[in-house]
This record gives sequence, C-alpha cells and structure tokens, in this order.
Amino acid sequence: MKGKRILGLLLAALLLGSTAQAADITVTVEGRAVPAFVEDGVTYVQLTPFLEFLGGWETRWDHDSRTASAETDLFTLDVPIRRSYVLADGYRYETGSGSTLRTERTYVPLRSVANLLGAEVEFVDWDSPVTVRDGEEQSWTEEDFYWLSRIISAESQGESLAGQIAVGNVICNRVASDEFPDTVKEVVFDRKNGVQFEPVSNRTIYNEPTAQSVLAARLVMAGADAAGESLYFFNPALSQGSWVRANRTYHMTIGCHRFYK
Repeated sequence: MKGKRILGLLLAALLLGSTAQAADITVTVEGRAVPAFVEDGVTYVQLTPFLEFLGGWETRWDHDSRTASAETDLFTLDVPIRRSYVLADGYRYETGSGSTLRTERTYVPLRSVANLLGAEVEFVDWDSPVTVRDGEEQSWTEEDFYWLSRIISAESQGESLAGQIAVGNVICNRVASDEFPDTVKEVVFDRKNGVQFEPVSNRTIYNEPTAQSVLAARLVMAGADAAGESLYFFNPALSQGSWVRANRTYHMTIGCHRFYK
C-alpha cells in the first residue's frame, strides 16, 4: 500500500512537471512566422522579429541592465528580463508575466505587449496558428487628441499607464457606440443623462494634461487596449456607481477604477 502511494506521488510530480514545460507553438505576425512557445498558459514571442514584422522596429540589447529596447513610432520600449512589466517612455506597463531569455533571445508575453502596441491577436485553439495583425487604423483629429489627453489626465492622474489607457479606451469605445455621441469632445461633454464625467463639472477637464496622459492618449489612438469593450468606469472610493453596477456587466479593475461593459 505504501509503495503504491509513493508511486502515485511520483506520477503526480511527473505530470505537474510536464505542464510547466515550455512547448513550441506557431505564431504568425503579418503572415510571417515568429519563434514562440507557451508555458503555464501564457504565449511568449521572440521580441526582435515580433517588432520587426509588426512595425519595422529594431531592437538592441543592454548586457549590463539585461534589458532589450526598441524605438517605436510613438515611444521607446524597454523590456527588462524577468520583470512582469515593460516600460513605454519610462512609464511602467504591467504585462502579467515576466519576459524571459530563451536561447539567448528575449521573449515577451504576446497578448499584453500586442495590446500595448495596438496589434490584434487571434487565437482559435492550440492546434491552430496564433495570428497577429496590426490594428485597423482609425481617423482621429487633433481635437480628438486634445480632449482625450485632458479627460485621461483629469480622470486618472496618478494611475498606471494601463489604467490611463483604459480610461481612454472607454471614451473611444463610446465614440464607436451608437449609444453615445460621435466625437471625443461630444462624449466628454455629453449631458444626455446628466454630466457623464466629474472633471466637466469641476472644470479640471481644462487643466494641462500630464506627460503620461499625453502618451496614453497617443497609444489609445494607435490602438492600445487595456479595457476591452468597456463603456463605463467609476472609482468606488468616490462614487457608489449604483446605476452602472445594476445595469452593466463588470469587466475588470485597474488601479482605483472598476470597468463595466
């Protein structure tokens, strides 16, 4: 009986060990294959070809800091090894899982980095290739950018870069929705069911935006996604959000804000 128990424990250990092992998978970026693997349910892609195929960006490696870097169209991307974040112009963007080295090459969590870069990831199942495409371009105006950067700053100053991007996503999701007006300015100043955003009432909407909020607005307009299809958010420390909680579906919490579809 004791021997069977030991054998069972050994078999369980082997099974657990096998689930933790990395397995190569097929990922294509704009139709071209990129080295990739999956580990613990997270897909990782090799950074250099991923950025090259997605936007023609070149990467460099700093041996002393163990950090990969690249200049993108909008910001400088720094990827420190074994950290669960990347840096966009020095601002931390959480990736959930740490980047890693494999065969002396930098690998990053696919979905979170793709979301930051405004790329679309299509996953069907593990037997099908994971496809990555550059996001669809949308036509934004200087006026859109002006008000988007200000509402992000006024609503989420002090939040993480992901939290600020998420607030911007809500504004742009409203612009795209038939339930709301058709421009960023009109959404920000919408009074159909009362003032939608507190900064309009307290006039902080007119304050100069922070540098991080300006970057967040640029990233949102380039397709960066942190809030999915969310159309509402509120800070439970400042508002009960009674109507939102009763009528909308909870999606996620980032920093001080809860987001709802």
